Amino acid sequence: MITGIKVIGFDADDTLWVNEPYYREVEEQFVQLLTTYEVSGNIAGALFDTEIANLRLYGYGIKAFILSLVECAVQLTDGGVTSRDISRIIGLGKSMLERPIELLDDVKRVLKVLAPKYRLIVATKGDLLDQERKMHKSSISDYFHHIEVMSDKKELQYVQLLKHLDIAPEAFLMIGNSLKSDIIPPLELGAWGIHVPFHTTWAHEEVDKEPESNRFFKVEKLHQVLNLISH
Repeated sequence: MITGIKVIGFDADDTLWVNEPYYREVEEQFVQLLTTYEVSGNIAGALFDTEIANLRLYGYGIKAFILSLVECAVQLTDGGVTSRDISRIIGLGKSMLERPIELLDDVKRVLKVLAPKYRLIVATKGDLLDQERKMHKSSISDYFHHIEVMSDKKELQYVQLLKHLDIAPEAFLMIGNSLKSDIIPPLELGAWGIHVPFHTTWAHEEVDKEPESNRFFKVEKLHQVLNLISH
């Protein structure tokens, strides 16, 4: 049982609502588009490499993804991609920004149970405008005391978050689908973590093994966190 916590942080994408499958859908359409240019090799792999190289410049989120799509298309076609197809690529990205919000199972139930006893926050990466849009459309924003859109989710960013919340690490619990971003950094600081895996994970978020800590827990479904937290 998790004890002594005052604040519970939730990741947003693929913890509260569906996100990663939309990227994979657009990636598949992008690959299909570039095959018409007789591009050889691993197109999806080249796109991934472009995204990683651009992280330090663009950060995370759909708009950064769109820029990487365009750059990758230009590179792989040696500048031969047409303006019409670049417009198509931009349109694919815009379609992601316009997707309706699909909450994952039991999200509202869990928030409703925990909100009366704990201060709930969202701690997520991504583009500020897009994450604000998703939160507004999600119909769950009223459950949260604070929404933090982070440039990255490493120890430094969590130190800053805990300072802003004015709590000790042992009073903080983070819940999310990414071991790399949501769980391991808070654990390293002495906080608690519950991993709720999602069926699709971006390769950049994968790690070799689970952390070894008595503050680490793993559940298959979000509603199972209620079995670990006093309410």
